[in-house]
Amino acid sequence: MHTHTHTLTQSHTHTQTPIAGPEVINNEPLSVASDMWSIGVITYILLSGLSPFQGDTDEDTLTNIIRMNYAFEEYYFRETSEMAKDFIEKLLVKDQSERMTAEQCLLHPWIKPPTRKQAASRSRSSINMKSFKRFNARRKWKMSYNMVRACTRFSRLQLLCNTRANEDQELRQCESDQEDSENSRVSLIRRRRLSSTS
Repeated sequence: MHTHTHTLTQSHTHTQTPIAGPEVINNEPLSVASDMWSIGVITYILLSGLSPFQGDTDEDTLTNIIRMNYAFEEYYFRETSEMAKDFIEKLLVKDQSERMTAEQCLLHPWIKPPTRKQAASRSRSSINMKSFKRFNARRKWKMSYNMVRACTRFSRLQLLCNTRANEDQELRQCESDQEDSENSRVSLIRRRRLSSTS
Protein backbone atom coordinates (compact mmCIF):
# COMPACT_ATOMS: atom_id res chain seq x y z
CA MET A 1 0.00 0.00 0.00
CA HIS A 2 1.07 3.56 -0.63
CA THR A 3 2.30 5.32 2.48
CA HIS A 4 2.99 8.71 0.96
CA THR A 5 1.77 10.73 -1.96
CA HIS A 6 3.84 10.68 -5.12
CA THR A 7 3.41 11.05 -8.86
CA LEU A 8 3.52 8.15 -11.29
CA THR A 9 4.91 8.48 -14.79
CA GLN A 10 2.81 7.71 -17.85
CA SER A 11 4.83 4.57 -18.62
CA HIS A 12 3.54 2.92 -15.44
CA THR A 13 -0.08 3.56 -16.44
CA HIS A 14 -0.17 0.92 -19.16
CA THR A 15 1.45 -1.72 -16.99
CA GLN A 16 -1.49 -1.82 -14.60
CA THR A 17 -4.24 -0.46 -16.86
CA PRO A 18 -7.15 -2.64 -15.61
CA ILE A 19 -6.68 -1.65 -11.95
CA ALA A 20 -5.37 1.88 -12.45
CA GLY A 21 -7.47 4.62 -10.89
CA PRO A 22 -8.38 7.88 -12.64
CA GLU A 23 -5.63 9.69 -10.73
CA VAL A 24 -3.01 7.34 -12.20
CA ILE A 25 -4.25 7.97 -15.74
CA ASN A 26 -4.36 11.73 -15.16
CA ASN A 27 -0.87 11.71 -13.59
CA GLU A 28 -2.27 13.18 -10.38
CA PRO A 29 -0.73 12.56 -6.94
CA LEU A 30 -1.36 9.08 -5.54
CA SER A 31 -2.32 8.17 -2.01
CA VAL A 32 -3.71 5.28 0.00
CA ALA A 33 -7.04 6.05 -1.70
CA SER A 34 -5.43 4.85 -4.95
CA ASP A 35 -4.93 1.46 -3.33
CA MET A 36 -8.55 1.47 -2.18
CA TRP A 37 -9.60 1.94 -5.82
CA SER A 38 -7.53 -1.12 -6.73
CA ILE A 39 -9.23 -3.12 -3.97
CA GLY A 40 -12.59 -2.19 -5.51
CA VAL A 41 -11.46 -3.36 -8.95
CA ILE A 42 -10.00 -6.60 -7.57
CA THR A 43 -13.18 -7.31 -5.58
CA TYR A 44 -15.23 -6.76 -8.76
CA ILE A 45 -12.96 -9.18 -10.65
CA LEU A 46 -13.11 -11.84 -7.92
CA LEU A 47 -16.92 -11.73 -7.71
CA SER A 48 -17.62 -11.65 -11.45
CA GLY A 49 -14.57 -12.87 -13.31
CA LEU A 50 -14.64 -9.64 -15.32
CA SER A 51 -12.66 -6.44 -15.15
CA PRO A 52 -15.07 -3.54 -14.52
CA PHE A 53 -13.56 -1.12 -17.05
CA GLN A 54 -12.06 -3.55 -19.56
CA GLY A 55 -12.22 -2.34 -23.15
CA ASP A 56 -11.04 -3.87 -26.40
CA THR A 57 -7.81 -1.86 -26.20
CA ASP A 58 -5.83 -0.18 -23.41
CA GLU A 59 -7.12 3.17 -24.68
CA ASP A 60 -10.75 1.97 -24.40
CA THR A 61 -10.04 0.76 -20.87
CA LEU A 62 -8.51 4.11 -19.90
CA THR A 63 -11.51 5.94 -21.35
CA ASN A 64 -13.90 3.70 -19.40
CA ILE A 65 -12.00 4.43 -16.18
CA ILE A 66 -12.02 8.20 -16.74
CA ARG A 67 -15.75 8.14 -17.58
CA MET A 68 -16.51 5.73 -14.72
CA ASN A 69 -18.15 3.46 -17.29
CA TYR A 70 -18.88 0.18 -15.51
CA ALA A 71 -21.94 -1.84 -14.55
CA PHE A 72 -22.91 -4.91 -12.55
CA GLU A 73 -24.01 -7.21 -15.38
CA GLU A 74 -26.84 -9.40 -14.12
CA TYR A 75 -25.46 -12.60 -15.62
CA TYR A 76 -22.17 -12.28 -13.75
CA PHE A 77 -23.52 -10.75 -10.54
CA ARG A 78 -26.68 -12.83 -10.07
CA GLU A 79 -25.11 -14.55 -7.04
CA THR A 80 -23.70 -11.32 -5.59
CA SER A 81 -25.42 -9.52 -2.73
CA GLU A 82 -26.34 -5.85 -2.81
CA MET A 83 -23.95 -5.35 0.12
CA ALA A 84 -21.04 -6.60 -1.98
CA LYS A 85 -22.04 -4.29 -4.83
CA ASP A 86 -22.29 -1.41 -2.36
CA PHE A 87 -18.79 -2.23 -1.10
CA ILE A 88 -17.43 -2.01 -4.66
CA GLU A 89 -19.39 1.15 -5.48
CA LYS A 90 -17.96 2.93 -2.45
CA LEU A 91 -14.43 2.13 -3.62
CA LEU A 92 -14.86 2.87 -7.33
CA VAL A 93 -15.37 6.58 -6.78
CA LYS A 94 -13.58 9.08 -9.03
CA ASP A 95 -12.85 11.58 -6.24
CA GLN A 96 -10.16 10.06 -4.00
CA SER A 97 -11.44 11.90 -0.93
CA GLU A 98 -14.88 10.27 -1.37
CA ARG A 99 -13.61 6.67 -1.44
CA MET A 100 -13.92 4.41 1.57
CA THR A 101 -10.81 4.21 3.71
CA ALA A 102 -9.30 0.91 4.84
CA GLU A 103 -10.90 1.40 8.27
CA GLN A 104 -14.31 2.03 6.70
CA CYS A 105 -13.89 -1.08 4.52
CA LEU A 106 -13.26 -3.23 7.58
CA LEU A 107 -16.47 -1.92 9.15
CA HIS A 108 -18.57 -2.24 5.98
CA PRO A 109 -21.54 -4.61 6.48
CA TRP A 110 -20.31 -6.87 3.69
CA ILE A 111 -17.01 -7.42 5.54
CA LYS A 112 -18.34 -7.24 9.09
CA PRO A 113 -22.08 -7.93 9.03
CA PRO A 114 -23.85 -6.56 12.13
CA THR A 115 -26.79 -9.00 11.88
CA ARG A 116 -27.26 -12.69 11.07
CA LYS A 117 -29.43 -11.78 8.11
CA GLN A 118 -26.63 -9.66 6.66
CA ALA A 119 -24.14 -12.44 7.41
CA ALA A 120 -26.33 -14.88 5.46
CA SER A 121 -26.56 -12.40 2.59
CA ARG A 122 -22.79 -12.00 2.62
CA SER A 123 -22.19 -15.72 2.32
CA ARG A 124 -24.07 -15.66 -0.99
CA SER A 125 -21.40 -13.39 -2.45
CA SER A 126 -18.61 -15.74 -3.31
CA ILE A 127 -15.88 -15.80 -5.87
CA ASN A 128 -17.25 -16.82 -9.26
CA MET A 129 -14.47 -19.30 -10.01
CA LYS A 130 -15.69 -20.27 -13.47
CA SER A 131 -15.79 -16.67 -14.67
CA PHE A 132 -12.60 -15.82 -12.78
CA LYS A 133 -10.73 -18.65 -14.54
CA ARG A 134 -11.97 -17.35 -17.91
CA PHE A 135 -10.86 -13.84 -16.97
CA ASN A 136 -7.44 -15.13 -15.95
CA ALA A 137 -7.12 -17.15 -19.17
CA ARG A 138 -8.00 -14.05 -21.25
CA ARG A 139 -5.47 -12.02 -19.28
CA LYS A 140 -2.74 -14.64 -19.85
CA TRP A 141 -3.63 -14.89 -23.55
CA LYS A 142 -3.39 -11.11 -23.91
CA MET A 143 -0.02 -11.12 -22.11
CA SER A 144 1.23 -13.86 -24.44
CA TYR A 145 -0.05 -11.97 -27.47
CA ASN A 146 1.73 -8.81 -26.31
CA MET A 147 4.97 -10.75 -25.75
CA VAL A 148 4.84 -12.27 -29.25
CA ARG A 149 4.06 -8.85 -30.69
CA ALA A 150 7.02 -7.31 -28.85
CA CYS A 151 9.35 -10.10 -30.04
CA THR A 152 8.18 -9.55 -33.61
CA ARG A 153 8.87 -5.83 -33.33
CA PHE A 154 12.34 -6.49 -31.90
CA SER A 155 13.08 -8.95 -34.73
CA ARG A 156 12.01 -6.38 -37.33
CA LEU A 157 14.08 -3.73 -35.61
CA GLN A 158 17.12 -6.01 -35.56
CA LEU A 159 16.63 -6.84 -39.24
CA LEU A 160 16.32 -3.14 -40.03
CA CYS A 161 19.47 -2.35 -38.02
CA ASN A 162 21.40 -5.15 -39.76
CA THR A 163 20.25 -3.91 -43.18
CA ARG A 164 21.30 -0.36 -42.36
CA ALA A 165 24.64 -1.58 -40.99
CA ASN A 166 25.26 -3.48 -44.25
CA GLU A 167 24.30 -0.41 -46.31
CA ASP A 168 26.63 1.74 -44.20
CA GLN A 169 29.44 -0.79 -44.67
CA GLU A 170 28.88 -0.81 -48.45
CA LEU A 171 28.86 3.00 -48.50
CA ARG A 172 32.10 3.13 -46.52
CA GLN A 173 33.62 0.56 -48.90
CA CYS A 174 32.58 2.66 -51.91
CA GLU A 175 34.04 5.79 -50.32
CA SER A 176 37.22 3.88 -49.53
CA ASP A 177 37.41 2.61 -53.13
CA GLN A 178 36.98 6.17 -54.42
CA GLU A 179 39.75 7.39 -52.11
CA ASP A 180 42.00 4.55 -53.26
CA SER A 181 41.40 5.35 -56.93
CA GLU A 182 41.97 9.09 -56.31
CA ASN A 183 45.15 8.28 -54.40
CA SER A 184 46.24 6.02 -57.26
CA ARG A 185 45.72 8.84 -59.78
CA VAL A 186 47.62 11.31 -57.60
CA SER A 187 50.38 8.79 -57.12
CA LEU A 188 50.54 8.13 -60.88
CA ILE A 189 50.69 11.87 -61.63
CA ARG A 190 53.50 12.33 -59.06
CA ARG A 191 55.49 9.47 -60.55
CA ARG A 192 55.11 10.91 -64.05
CA ARG A 193 56.22 14.34 -62.84
CA LEU A 194 59.18 12.83 -61.02
CA SER A 195 60.18 10.78 -64.03
CA SER A 196 59.86 13.78 -66.36
CA THR A 197 62.03 15.96 -64.12
CA SER A 198 64.72 13.37 -63.84
